[in-house]
Amino acid sequence: MAGMVEQRLASQGISLHEPPNPVANYVPFVRSGNLLFVSGQVCLGADGKLIAKGKCGAGVTVEQGAAAARGCSINLLAQVKAALGDLDKVLRVVRLGGYVNSAPDFLDGPKVLNGASDLMVAAFGDKGRHSRTTVGVAALPADAAVEVEGVFEVS
Repeated sequence: MAGMVEQRLASQGISLHEPPNPVANYVPFVRSGNLLFVSGQVCLGADGKLIAKGKCGAGVTVEQGAAAARGCSINLLAQVKAALGDLDKVLRVVRLGGYVNSAPDFLDGPKVLNGASDLMVAAFGDKGRHSRTTVGVAALPADAAVEVEGVFEVS
């Protein structure tokens, strides 16, 4: 039976899929004490295709970028579940780091990353409120529009 966090996600129409495998020489997550560090997740949907491809501000809208960031968060949670077996073991979302594939004059990266942050709060309530960094970058793997990494306090 799914835990409370997964039930909360399901009530919003979100189910976790098998997390994507790393595409290079790294592991998807590392646990150190009560912290779980999850490697950056690009915006792959459950079908394995990018939710948004290209540069925000040059072909990708803020809304499309936010949907992509939300998809990144779903992938983060899939990795957390793979690491812990149960999302209810998350005590707090500590930090998200977001990378937005941005046109040179694109200034709305924080609005894009709200897609990721909003999902964490929807999933975990107040325990989902976190610190965050948003960085506009020139390119991301596979020309993904967004990539998000996370740090979680876990039991």
